[in-house]
Amino acid sequence: MEDNLPEDLANLSELDEKSLLEVLTGRFRHDCIYTYIGDILVAVNPFKYLSIYEKQVSEQYKCHEKKALPPHIFAVADRAYQSMLGRLATGPKNQCIVISGESGAGKTESTKLLLRHIMELCKANSQLEQQILQVNPLLEAFGNAQTVMNDNSSRFGKYIQLRFHNSSVKGAKINEYLLEKSRVVQQDEGEQNFHIFYFMLAGISPEDKEMYGLLDPTHYRYLNGRFGQEAVVQTWRVKYAEVSNAMDMVGFEEQEKVDMMTILAGILSLGNITFETTDSDALRVSEASRGWLKATAGQFGVQEEDLLKSLTCTTSMTRGEAIQRLHTQQQAEGILDIFGFENFAVNRFEQLCINLANEQLQYFFNHALLLLLTHIFLMEQKEYKEEGITWETISYKDNKPILELFFTKPIGVLSLLDEQSAFPQATDRDFVDKLNSKFKAAPNFEVVRNHTPLFTIVHYAGKVQYNATGFLERNRDTIPASIRELFINSVTPLLSVLFAATISRTGTLMPRKAKIQVADDNFNSTRKQSVGAQFKHSLAVLMEKMFAASPHFVRCIKPNRSKQPDQLDNQLVLDQVFLQDSFLDFMHSQTVKTTFSSLLLGGDGKPLEHLKVVMMEQLQMPLMIEFTATALFHYAASEFKLYRYPHCAPAPTLLQYPDILYVTHPSGLTSDLQVRQYQLYPIVLVY
Repeated sequence: MEDNLPEDLANLSELDEKSLLEVLTGRFRHDCIYTYIGDILVAVNPFKYLSIYEKQVSEQYKCHEKKALPPHIFAVADRAYQSMLGRLATGPKNQCIVISGESGAGKTESTKLLLRHIMELCKANSQLEQQILQVNPLLEAFGNAQTVMNDNSSRFGKYIQLRFHNSSVKGAKINEYLLEKSRVVQQDEGEQNFHIFYFMLAGISPEDKEMYGLLDPTHYRYLNGRFGQEAVVQTWRVKYAEVSNAMDMVGFEEQEKVDMMTILAGILSLGNITFETTDSDALRVSEASRGWLKATAGQFGVQEEDLLKSLTCTTSMTRGEAIQRLHTQQQAEGILDIFGFENFAVNRFEQLCINLANEQLQYFFNHALLLLLTHIFLMEQKEYKEEGITWETISYKDNKPILELFFTKPIGVLSLLDEQSAFPQATDRDFVDKLNSKFKAAPNFEVVRNHTPLFTIVHYAGKVQYNATGFLERNRDTIPASIRELFINSVTPLLSVLFAATISRTGTLMPRKAKIQVADDNFNSTRKQSVGAQFKHSLAVLMEKMFAASPHFVRCIKPNRSKQPDQLDNQLVLDQVFLQDSFLDFMHSQTVKTTFSSLLLGGDGKPLEHLKVVMMEQLQMPLMIEFTATALFHYAASEFKLYRYPHCAPAPTLLQYPDILYVTHPSGLTSDLQVRQYQLYPIVLVY
């Protein structure tokens, strides 16, 4: 049966919900999880092992013809690599692979497979290539966690940049975006902390556990007093060994590894420190948690008394005099509680940033599609008028207004958030009131009448209601000077280096001992930028890199919510594929890219009266071009045949080339011949 299912949805005569589902479902049942839509690869998460990634399979996807092999993630890697080297139609150019999809759709695994195959393509056998591959286990251990939607959810975004000389990789850089730091101190029901805590507690030896001062996992509040069943714990032990090996391969020194484990142990102990109020409403560490305070100080390499002061009071300098202010209960909790398209029951600051990143990537996706569909009209607009070809404007869904809602200065959402964050006495309610005042008439903003500071953004993927409680504090992400000074003076070298580091405009730590700094991350400032400002700049840097490269798209699809193999929820799949009208438009546009047959109308040999072609103008305006009394095409018996309608002389002719279709037709009803050239890929047919 799978032999009859098209590998490219662009080959379907009709691309609607029913036909799309029939193909995707049929292929999924036969473990064919990859399907093309033109140049987009749709990847359905199988939630089980498949033997399609073995060595013999990857060998086939090296300098291969696209139609010669089934769709595969390796094919995307090969096409990007060969394009970068200039071996395909275009000259050498930077390439960018965009992997999208909701949480649990398989983006992390797809990234690893792409990297692995690219290393295979460049005949990777040096230590550098192996180091690049070994970075992923470290990123997953420290940046991924179990959520209700995904057992291995990336709680940060990452951009992996590989640098090549000739055909060999010569370097790599990984930028991370918006690590969900608040997960360390609090997880929602059914979720876990970052993987590394579980890996460490499961895999560490009894001797090392004693050396680092680690106790039974169920004692730790940051793990919610829970651990895993034995089968899961055994998996964590294996993962810990992989992380340890990866550290060795990447080049961590032994002292750095010891420091890292010590710091992780200190974080767990810190979470068990509790506070109680005095008669004057000041805070002190409870007697019951004095032992945890002592353990934390030892693990962080600082004096117990200094740690106590940093947790319970703030020191400031006024006219050369040190003034100490005791924290209230609310402030002490604030010190501990610091900071893919997501729509949860409660959406916080992190969800806003994550969804904004998705919004920006959607804009890039739209831009890339429109770029494919625009240049023909710009070149031939004059000719359309001369030939009497009529066109009409059709509507197009653009998410640029949503980005402007966030980024516009001085009254965008992020600017207003920074403005309110700068006032010590401002509240989250003040921030929401500002939003309501400025954007109440904006089409992508909705006011929410509630005593809780709520507001709604109409994103490209749908409405999301945000709870602004904690927005200002998370945006400030302030580390008190006393705590920073405390850890800079720690006897644990790694901890001292981390707190002495400066922060770039993208929020990246830049150790002071580093002599080489990347230009786009260099930021030497005495003032702390807000999280929103860092994130905005990091997105700008990311988009600059992506727009300068040729894009390739992998759309990951989650087949069901229960993460079970061999189950496909039709509506869930449709919601992910038809996420945006532009994606549907692009799928229709791809029907003309692969074969000429999709350009030709009818199956009964009868010519049609009109041929409408949709194109795009100036990356913004789709246009409908209507050809009347011109050449009409019909496809039959695997041949192209020409028809004239109405009867006119001379007869139109068709010339076929590998990538270009030349159509010669009468100008109106006269005998003057004109040649018009159409690149196949930018045309959308509407019948």
